Amino acid sequence: MTDERSAPGTGGVLVVGGGISGLTAALEAAEVGTDVYLVERNPYLGGRVAQLNQYFPKLCPPSCGLEINFQRIKKNRRIRVYTMTEVKSVAGAPGSYQVTLATKPRFVNASCTGCDACTAACPEERANAFNFGMDKTKAIYRPHEHSFPARYAIDMDACSKCGKCVEACSYNAIELGMQPKEFTVDVNSIVWATGWNPYDPTKMTNLRFNDSEAIITNMMMERLAAPNGPTGGKILRPGDQKEPASIAFVQCAGSRDENHLEYCSYICCMASLKQISYVRAQYPEAKVYVFYIDLRTPGKYEKFREKFMADKNITFIKGKVADIIPEQDGGVTVVAENAVTGEKVKQKVDMAVLATGMEPAMKGAAGAFGVQQDKNGFIVSDEEKAMASAGCAKKAIDVVTCAQTATAAALKAIQASRR
Repeated sequence: MTDERSAPGTGGVLVVGGGISGLTAALEAAEVGTDVYLVERNPYLGGRVAQLNQYFPKLCPPSCGLEINFQRIKKNRRIRVYTMTEVKSVAGAPGSYQVTLATKPRFVNASCTGCDACTAACPEERANAFNFGMDKTKAIYRPHEHSFPARYAIDMDACSKCGKCVEACSYNAIELGMQPKEFTVDVNSIVWATGWNPYDPTKMTNLRFNDSEAIITNMMMERLAAPNGPTGGKILRPGDQKEPASIAFVQCAGSRDENHLEYCSYICCMASLKQISYVRAQYPEAKVYVFYIDLRTPGKYEKFREKFMADKNITFIKGKVADIIPEQDGGVTVVAENAVTGEKVKQKVDMAVLATGMEPAMKGAAGAFGVQQDKNGFIVSDEEKAMASAGCAKKAIDVVTCAQTATAAALKAIQASRR
């Protein structure tokens, strides 16, 4: 099914990244008869989409679309999946690449049934990266309840190797001595679907991310609203768990700024409006303030925006936030200049949500593999090299467009592999 399949013969396509774009590209290629290697650096597939509460256009949970793709992968013998695996080197030429892959040890083998006896026995804890550190897991953990493969992993930075998990496991699934592996695959073409990272909010010192737990990022808000998140889906202020009566959304946090990300990250305005719908569903009378440069809600999403602009408890303020001041009661004051009136605005709120931009995950690193990047770090497809980019590795886009670019990348990869 995954990880342990025998390798195919020479040829085929390597898909780097197991998010929605990589899944789509791998499935599109495999379902027309092409052998595919799918590698993902995390212990699970699904990428950033797996961390969302809902996504456009239907505002459905990620488990909806991802589960369908996982079932397709299980049934397709042409796809070999390698989690906790990254590209170490690329040699050769288009049509005949030799790619060396490095797999980190999971310390849990394929005998794992997900019974959870190991976590009950484990005495160690770690910060939960899937929830952006807002809660903890045991040192042996399953990334989230819908993770695929449905297998646990051990964070050795948190593990004392006490052996209690080994004693608790009835299936001999835990191997504390498991070692890293390197192996080489021969492929004709490569699809880079390496996704994106949220821009580091600590780099914007005026927004004071480290100075108050009331200041969170848009991805942290997704996890707070998610039923499998740190609060079971209840939007509460981290730290004191207060129900917020007022929330500020700070747009373009890092985006459209020559000192940070000079481009528009495309999805931030829609993401904030979506998150306002989360707030409104839980707190019908909460006051919401949106500080923005421009509101970008293309096409059919204009009506989605109009609904919130008509809400009497939502105030839209055209102006870039200059400062966020932590307050003694746990809240913050957002400071901005209203670009329409010229007035200085100081708005006290219980929470502030930074709409941090998208930064390509391979920024600065792709050149080592012969991959061309634009000035912002996005990967440029190169048909002559039989390398294609997909999803947010290609540009800042939404989930639907990611799937579209992945289908296009798969077609290019298939063509290259059959020359």
